[in-house]
Amino acid sequence: MEQSLDSIQFVIEESGWLAPLFFILLHVLRQVFFIPVILVCLLGGYLFGVFYGTIYSLIGLTFTSLAFYVIAKKFPKVTTKLFYLKKKYFGSYHRMSLVQMFIIRLMPFIHFHLISLYLLEMSKNVKEYTKYSFYACIPPAFVFTAFGHMIHEMPLAISLTLVGALFVVFTILGRREVTYKWHDFFATKS
Repeated sequence: MEQSLDSIQFVIEESGWLAPLFFILLHVLRQVFFIPVILVCLLGGYLFGVFYGTIYSLIGLTFTSLAFYVIAKKFPKVTTKLFYLKKKYFGSYHRMSLVQMFIIRLMPFIHFHLISLYLLEMSKNVKEYTKYSFYACIPPAFVFTAFGHMIHEMPLAISLTLVGALFVVFTILGRREVTYKWHDFFATKS
């Protein structure tokens, strides 16, 4: 197992600019595959280290936010579910400061695009939205990437145990959230 991880690291180091490009594309495409932001950022820290992993994650998350902006503007019905989540989690609280958004972006179980929706509502144009999105993506890009790098520095057995424990926690909490959402969905339809 240790040799395969070393060989993956070698391939990434030898791939030049393609590895960062594919990693940034993974950030943009991760929502299609329902991969949480935290996992991609952890992978960035593991593969590229804290500095470059944070930069690549920041670029990828900013492009993800821009993709959300374009989709939300062209297909406004896509944001309907997010408006429901916004009302569910935050009630009638309409404005958040950028610092509050930083903190919420660090919570791995809060939908990434929920904050994007807030940023969309408070921005006058795409330039302002991009600036706010960039700033709001800094905390998760740095913190989760640093944690991924920390996992890389641990002995393999401890890293696998920690990742396994995180996976179990994500799975249990994710199922609880999905069950709750489906219950709400059917309760409102009947």
